[in-house]
Amino acid sequence: MSTTAASIRVTDPVAFGTVAVLMGGASAEREISLLSGQAVLAALLERGVDAHAVDTAENLMAMLCRQRYSRAWIALHGRGGEDGTIQGLLEFMDIAYTGSGVKGSAIGMDKLRTKQLLTGAGLATPEFRVLHGPEGFDRVIDELGLPLMIKPAEEGSSIGLSRVERREELSAAFDRAAAFNCEVFAEQWVAGCEYTVAVLQGRALPLVRIDAANTFYDYQAKYFSDETVYVCPSGLTDTLEREFGSQALAAFAAVGAAGWGRVDFMLGPDDRPLWLEVNTIPGMTSHSLVPMAARAAGMEFGDLVWRILETSYMAATTDSEWTEASRAG
Repeated sequence: MSTTAASIRVTDPVAFGTVAVLMGGASAEREISLLSGQAVLAALLERGVDAHAVDTAENLMAMLCRQRYSRAWIALHGRGGEDGTIQGLLEFMDIAYTGSGVKGSAIGMDKLRTKQLLTGAGLATPEFRVLHGPEGFDRVIDELGLPLMIKPAEEGSSIGLSRVERREELSAAFDRAAAFNCEVFAEQWVAGCEYTVAVLQGRALPLVRIDAANTFYDYQAKYFSDETVYVCPSGLTDTLEREFGSQALAAFAAVGAAGWGRVDFMLGPDDRPLWLEVNTIPGMTSHSLVPMAARAAGMEFGDLVWRILETSYMAATTDSEWTEASRAG
């Protein structure tokens, strides 16, 4: 949840109460959410937390009413779980939850609005244009050139993305993105390395450089390919690590995100970061980036899961709950 506090520590698993690990759902990222959720659940149980798997594709409100949960560890990806919908329901039901609140979640899920806010905050992002249909194809090529990335504004995990190298490929790429029933935009192709910055309780973790075997870091490369190479430490100088980490925290704050997440950027030959998006509920699978960054910072997976659960206290529902957590920590 949203907070100005940078950090909180809880040491007693009993202080968390009964925890629902929300996973699955009905989005295009259901498969990955189930992998993330099961990994999170196992880590919490191993550390003595009274945690339970809850698949949100079923009657979620009925399940939450049937068993009284103190808080929720949200392991949902994509629409319906990462866009503020679940966060709003949990607030209505007075259940504390991990990560960003309704506003930050909704904005972070919308790549187009995120880019507009980052630009307003003085953070560079690749040039982009909204596409409404074929009538805009020639204009966007004239203004941005080729190749282009075509993106649906409200999908994650590189779902619906296409690299367009020739004018005749643009129509199919647009149709593919538009099939997700959200705005579509074209983004200038950036030749360079891709990096990500994990954010945890107001701290930027060590940067990860991504060397994808494919043309770009797509869904297969993110979650299943053994050919994708991850470099952490990233190989950047300490000065650039600090500078880019600071910018990532600024980007995180610009969209109203809080607690934990991930910010992605491309680095061109001029060493200027071009910020792509803010992920408010990144993956927690064997191929995921936040656990890699945490390991580089000396934090095992179970410790990371615990620290993320602590973010559910960052906007404690009552003063007494905050006091209880502080005493437990």
